[in-house]
Formats: sequence, structure tokens, C-alpha cells
Amino acid sequence: MKMFECKRCGSCCKGESTISLSKRDISRIAQFLNLSEEDFLNLYTVKKGKFRIEMRVKDGFCIFFDKEKKLCKIHPVKPEKCKEWPLISAIFEDEENFKIIQNSCLGLKDLNWEKLKSFKNLHK
Repeated sequence: MKMFECKRCGSCCKGESTISLSKRDISRIAQFLNLSEEDFLNLYTVKKGKFRIEMRVKDGFCIFFDKEKKLCKIHPVKPEKCKEWPLISAIFEDEENFKIIQNSCLGLKDLNWEKLKSFKNLHK
């Protein structure tokens, strides 16, 4: 049973802010880009508050989203939170969360709450 197929719409990469990066994300992406972690942080991220580090946003999208190809430029090393989307834990909590996430992702349009619950029960 295939629950999700990315439609490459870019809505998950769109917004005024992006996901927070872990130390592991920072290390992997910097290495992929052949940059020091410090250079990567200076060029591609913004600090939000004391501890939160996010990717920069350019023209309303994550700086690494290629709008023409509708692909992530760092796909092989994209942040863990990006890899999880849209099947994050919140989607399984209740139908309201499911609908909110479903409305932001074209890849979930054909899925309904009952199918999602049965998938969750199969994989317990």
C-alpha cells in the first residue's frame, strides 16, 4: 500500500520560514556543498532565537528549492525533517491534523483518514 507519492509541487518548501536544522543536518549539507560548517551557516542559514537555525528563504521558498525543476538542490542530504514530510508524527494524531497537512500537500490528496489509520495500524 503506497500512502504517499511526491507531486513535486513545492508547497512543502514554500513559506516565510523553513524547518530547523540539526547539527547532523548542518554537517552533512556543508560537506555535500564542500563548505566548512561555518561558511555554510553564514551563506545559507538564519538564526531564529537562541537555538533555532533555519535555511534562508529566497523568493518565498527554501533557498535550496529549484523552482524551475521543482526539486531540492541538496536532495541527497536534505534535512531529516524534510525527508519525513508529510508523514510526520502529527499527521497520525487526529483527523484535524491530518486534514491540515493534507491541504498543504498535493501528494496526500487521494488519501483519506481511514486509509491513513489502517496504514498506521499495519505498521505498529
